[in-house]
Amino acid sequence: MSAGSDALRALLHGDRLVHLPGAHDAVSARLAAASGAPGLHLSGAAVSAIELGRPDLGFVHGTDIARRGAVLASASGLPVLADADTGYGNALQARHTTSAYAAAGIAGLHLEDQVAPKRCGHLTGKAVVDLAEAAARVQAAVEADTGLVIVARTDAFSVLGAQAVLERCRAFAAVGADALFVEGADLATLELVHGALPDLPLVHARSEAGGPVEAGPTDAELHAVGVRAVIHPVSALLAAARAAADVYAAIARDGHAGTTSRLDWSDLNDLVGLPDLLALEEKYS
Repeated sequence: MSAGSDALRALLHGDRLVHLPGAHDAVSARLAAASGAPGLHLSGAAVSAIELGRPDLGFVHGTDIARRGAVLASASGLPVLADADTGYGNALQARHTTSAYAAAGIAGLHLEDQVAPKRCGHLTGKAVVDLAEAAARVQAAVEADTGLVIVARTDAFSVLGAQAVLERCRAFAAVGADALFVEGADLATLELVHGALPDLPLVHARSEAGGPVEAGPTDAELHAVGVRAVIHPVSALLAAARAAADVYAAIARDGHAGTTSRLDWSDLNDLVGLPDLLALEEKYS
C-alpha cells in the first residue's frame, strides 16, 4: 500500500469534507499543491481533451491516464484520485487497469458501471451494464490487491432510478469498495445510500458539465449525507483554456500578449524549481 493511497483513504474516512481539484499537467498539479489542496483528481475527459483533442466518448485508455497520473503524483507530492472509466473492458481489464494505476503512483481510482465505450456522465444516451458485471468490475479491482482506494461509481441514477442505485451500491460494498460515487444523483438519493451504507464515504462531483457549479447542494448538505470528498474535474482546465484563448486572440490582434493576465515568468520558474536547481548546478560545477 502506497503512502498516497494511505493519505487518500485517511481523507475519505476523516470527519470533514475535502475538495480534490482537477489537475491536468505538472504545472496545474504544482499550482494546486501550492494552494493547499489535500489531493488531486484526474479526469478522463480532461485527458481525452488534452492528449487526443477528443470529447469524453471513450477514446481515451487507461494507459493514457496512468501516464498522466504519474506526472501529477510526482510533480505535486499529493494523492491522486484518477478516473478509470469502465476499467476499459471486462473484469479482467479492470483488474489490470488497477495494477497499472498503482504502478504509476496513483492513489485511487473510480470505476463505473457504464457500457463500454462510455460517455460523459452528463450526456444523454448512457447505458449501464447489468448488476453482476458492474459488481465484478469492482471486485476485480479490489482483488488486484494493490492497496489503491477503489471508488465504485454508478451511473444508474439517470437510467434506472434511485432504487437501482441503492441495489448497486450494496453490491459494491459487498465486494469491498472503499467508497461510493453516485453520478448525477440528487441529495435525496445520496441520503438513501448513506442511510443504508453509513460506513462507506461518498464522493461527489462538482463539474461544469452538469451546469453551474455553484448551483448544487452546499458542502454542509453533502457532508450531512456522507460525502467526504468533492471532485472538481475540469474547473482548472476550463480556466486555463479560457486564459489561453484570450492570449492567442491578443497576439493575433495586437502582436503581443501584454494586455492579458499571465503568471510572471519568474513565478513559473519558481514553481518548477529553477532556483534550487541552479543552486545544485553551482554546487556541482
